Amino acid sequence: MTLIEAFRHQAASCGALGSPFMAQLLSILADNWPADSALAQKFAGFEGDIGPAGHSLPLRTAAGLHALVLTRRDEALMAVYPPNQTNDTALRDTILSALETHAAFMNDWTDSPPQTNEVRRSAALIAGARVAVSHFSLPLHLSELGASGGLNLMWDKYALELSGKRFGSDMPVLTLTPDWTGAMPPALTPQIPARAGVDLNPLDPKRGDHLLRLTAYLWPDQPERLSLTRAAASVMTAQVDTGDAVDWLSGRLATAPQGRLHLIQHSVAWQYFPDAVQAHGTALIEAAGAQATEDRPLAWLSMESDGDTTGGKGAALTLRLWPGNLTLELGRADFHGRWIDWRYKGAALH
Repeated sequence: MTLIEAFRHQAASCGALGSPFMAQLLSILADNWPADSALAQKFAGFEGDIGPAGHSLPLRTAAGLHALVLTRRDEALMAVYPPNQTNDTALRDTILSALETHAAFMNDWTDSPPQTNEVRRSAALIAGARVAVSHFSLPLHLSELGASGGLNLMWDKYALELSGKRFGSDMPVLTLTPDWTGAMPPALTPQIPARAGVDLNPLDPKRGDHLLRLTAYLWPDQPERLSLTRAAASVMTAQVDTGDAVDWLSGRLATAPQGRLHLIQHSVAWQYFPDAVQAHGTALIEAAGAQATEDRPLAWLSMESDGDTTGGKGAALTLRLWPGNLTLELGRADFHGRWIDWRYKGAALH
């Protein structure tokens, strides 16, 4: 995939995920990419997949521009960003000017891969965890892989509201209201006495520069995502360690306490792990599952792409449980949590 193709592919994905501004922005960059710029020279040195499943160079670029707006560094750019309206010509000219004026900033910003922490994915995690505890009615020992800023480790502080019925905290810091089809999730409310996550480059949402990185990767014409992220950041207390996900998980599996259901979760993270890491992680979890007992069970909850690269079909929601080696296909969810097609109808086994 060439860089221009990556911009076009990302533009289509953003359009499918409800962001006409990002589709417009990335299409303009595809049509008018400044091939002689410092950023273009830097990007030419990247090897491997530069698109959404790899280095995500288009999203790095868009987030850098959004960071300039959020920090009010470029008034001209602010004037053509939502909620303001503009045309393609004005947006093109302003973007190209910003890339030149802020070349040093953009060069530094794009050193790191995207850091997202889409809080609306917690809707799927809330529902999936309820299925897990309906099978093993125990408090959770919660572990998250690819946790970023840890906001989705705090889903018990949020509420999920479906057809007037609330699931979760009675005093939530935020309420999630995805378009939901299917039966209601189980009524049993999970308890989380212990939680932790891991990320290669974790962010601390209580730090201004880290919160900027999380919010810059949100899309400018979707202000509700910005509000949810800031609300979630206000209650973030979980520990997120720096490290390789599988190495870290090995230690968590070895020290999981009796009397707890160890729930491993990840959302749109596993797909970015190298193939060898995925294979190692799967083998590690399955080996631990084979040793699971009724008083030390294991659950693996994933919300991950199973081949959809445009965003239209969303991610697969899968829950595996041990003992019993049970695999439950819970349904599908929009990558940003806007909708959930819930297909689970089973009864608890325990």
